[in-house]
Amino acid sequence: MFSTALRAAVLGLGLVVVAAPVAFAEGDPAKGKKVFRKCQACHVVGKEQNRVGPHLTGVIGRAAGGVDGFKYSKAMAGSDVTWTEENLDAYLENPKKFLKGTRMAFPGLKKAQDRADVIAYIRDASN
Repeated sequence: MFSTALRAAVLGLGLVVVAAPVAFAEGDPAKGKKVFRKCQACHVVGKEQNRVGPHLTGVIGRAAGGVDGFKYSKAMAGSDVTWTEENLDAYLENPKKFLKGTRMAFPGLKKAQDRADVIAYIRDASN
């Protein structure tokens, strides 16, 4: 019914679609500021002030365990993680699954849009 060339083209297109990386959701910083209320008991963004957790100012692009003067868990301090938006998304979804041995007690943000929004807020508040 279909020519061999057409079948090959359709299969090739299917492989491109399957192999394409999943796009990171676009976040809304204003909504993220509201979601961040769940985080602010332990974290600050917008100034370099540590609390129970390290400050998150400039966290995107920073090595995990990279805030001078903050006492990290051995797992965090010894990890090779760099905080990209994708890594933050995975960590915020389930911190203990992302990095076994982390001391962060927060259970995570289950909604992908909430994570995207809070990451957008952290990114914008860091600038």
